[in-house]
This record gives sequence, C-alpha cells and structure tokens, in this order.
Amino acid sequence: MDCLSSSPTKPISRTSLIPSKHLNSSNSYVSSNNVFVSTTLSNCIHISYVQTHKTRSNVKQTVSSSEAGKEEIFDVPVFSCSEAMEKLRTSPEKYPRKQLYLAMYSSIFEGITTDPAAMVIPMDDHIVHRGHGVFDTAAIVDGYLYELDQHLDRFLSSASMAKIKLPFDRESIRRILIQTVSASTCRSGALRYWLSAGPGDFQLSPSGCYNSSLYAIVIKDISPPDYKGIKVVTSSIPIKPRQFAIMKSVNYLPNALSKMEAEEKDAYAAIWLDGDGLVAEGPNMNVAFVTKDKELVMPHFDKILSGCTAKRVLVLADSLLKEKKLSQIKVRNVTVEEGKNSDEMMLIGSGVLVRSVVQWDETIIGDGKEGPVALALRNLIIEDMKSGPSTVRVPVPY
Repeated sequence: MDCLSSSPTKPISRTSLIPSKHLNSSNSYVSSNNVFVSTTLSNCIHISYVQTHKTRSNVKQTVSSSEAGKEEIFDVPVFSCSEAMEKLRTSPEKYPRKQLYLAMYSSIFEGITTDPAAMVIPMDDHIVHRGHGVFDTAAIVDGYLYELDQHLDRFLSSASMAKIKLPFDRESIRRILIQTVSASTCRSGALRYWLSAGPGDFQLSPSGCYNSSLYAIVIKDISPPDYKGIKVVTSSIPIKPRQFAIMKSVNYLPNALSKMEAEEKDAYAAIWLDGDGLVAEGPNMNVAFVTKDKELVMPHFDKILSGCTAKRVLVLADSLLKEKKLSQIKVRNVTVEEGKNSDEMMLIGSGVLVRSVVQWDETIIGDGKEGPVALALRNLIIEDMKSGPSTVRVPVPY
C-alpha cells in the first residue's frame, strides 16, 4: 500500500499518526504535502509542491556549468513515500557497516521503531540546520545501562544551558530510554540520545518550534574493541570557549576537525590545550597522567566537559592507592611538559574506556608501552560495568 495521503489538503493531526505498538516496517506516514527542492549551480533554489496523490515521475532539470560553458540535462526522480522508504531500506547495503542500529525512539511519532529506514528526523528540526541540540550516551553491558543516571543528569544540565525546554519530566525521559533499549533486545552496545529545540521552520530562533524533541537510538558495534597503545598529537584546532566546552551540544565540528587532524598525522586523537597552554582534553575523551611520583592527575573540569567515565575512574582508582600502585590522586593543572615527561598518559571516556597513550607528538611516553596503571584502571572500569553497585547499573527489563 502506498503511504501517501490521497487528500493533499486535509490536515493530519500529530496524534493520528501514533500507533499503539512499536512502529515496524509496515508503518509509514507522510504529511499532507511533499516539498520538492531542487538547486542549480547558480545557487537559485526552486521549490515546488508535489501533490501527494501523484505516482513516481521524473523532473527534468537544467544545470548551467560555469566550467564547461554547456548545459546538461538529467532526470531527477520524484519518489512516492513508499518508494523513498524502500530506497532508505536498501541504501545501507551499498557500503560496509561497522555499526547496527537496533531501535530508535522519536517524540515526533511518539514511539519506538526497530526499522532502520524509519530512523529519521525532520529536516526543519533545529538540531539539523542550526545545531540547537544536546546529547549524551550510556553503555549497555550484559543487559544493564551503565551510569545512566549520571549521564542523564549531565544531559539535562546541557539542555538547560542550551535553553531547551524539556518535552517530558526527568523520570519520563528515563523510562523512555530504558524502554528503547528493551525494544532493541540489545544486551551489549550503546544508547545515545538527543534533546532538540524541535522542528517548526528554518529560522534561526526556535520561537517558531512547536515543541522540543527527544530522540534516542540503540547502537551495536560490529568491530571488536581495540585497547592497544596509541599516538596522539597536539591539536591546532582552537578549543571551544568554556561556555560551550562544558555543554555536551551537537556542535562537534571542532571535535571532528581535531579528530581528522590526528588521523591525517597517523595518530588516534588530538589533544586540546586551554587558553593558558595547559592540557585540556581530547576531542571526545578526557586525559589523565601518572607522574614519576606515581600521582594520578587529571586536568580541572571547569573549562572542559565533565566526563562521567573519568569521574568514575577517579573513584575506582582509590583501590590502587591501597595497593601502593598510586601515591596520590589529584585533579589539577597539568602542563604540556609535565604531561610529556610522565610515566603514563591515557585517554578516558565511554567509548575508549581507558586507553594508554604511548606517544604524544614526537615524544615517547614512559617506556613506549601500555602502562600498568592504565591497564589496572581499565580492568577496574570493566569490572564495575559488569558487577558494580546499583548506583551505576540500571537493569533493562527485556
């Protein structure tokens, strides 16, 4: 059955589109009109409204090429909703995937879908075209969500700083996230979720957005984890100002450019320095060091993102004091010279857990091998994820 409306002028209410069960591949909806947008190289934008009862047709488009001085005519297909959904469903088959997307919640259709083709968001959502959104994550380990409440607290704090009103209260958001993982049947993976100013228009201000939106998706990595020692470089990309650095917003262009810079230099990540030239953080992880006096140190969190995994590591590291593997644990300023002269350097985050850095720029860290403290801390965090207290492990009712 074609999922297009046969009545292009009849409005469709938001609630009429909500199924009582989870959405599946047979459920699809479209608004009363489709908007077809075509662009030319002269930067003119032509918008035409295509009646929703039309079947697939081709639109001839003329593009003036300033380089060749010629006109090229080609056909741009216009798809019905069902045809577009089929394209979305088959397009991932064209390239290798390192991740599987098992379930998605959207407050737009107020439900959960397990069909990756339906895991889409409106183009006029301000998270898309203005970057007005925040996000966070939580690991799924053996059927438990690790540090969900700690991440959720940071998530809501970020939303407040971004002036995004909550579409639901905290407990409702928490229940939605747990139910999304339950619907996915995923027992080991990751949950990622976003709050947006919402859809409504393509303006700068969100004043035209009718409601904020919540999205969540369950991701399962296909590739096995890699914990071998890595190389990092000093980032030349400017670090975010404090106001934006302490907020986990979707504006990750500086982070992405920093990561790309590292990859161009055959490194894993690039390290940011703050305005005073002190060690700050990586593109999506915190940094820690073990000094020659066996002191575990991390940079202050006042100008960078407050890492949930990093804070948990500081708690778990206390056991290494008792074992005499560490002499002290401190959060303080760290100079580049001290960092490069340390016995150990490591990156800490929900994605990497704890990973040894064996080289920073041209400097070999310690003996150039994975350090014993980094290994011990990684083992502690993995053990905590699997058998830690109820304060950090939330069971998922499958």
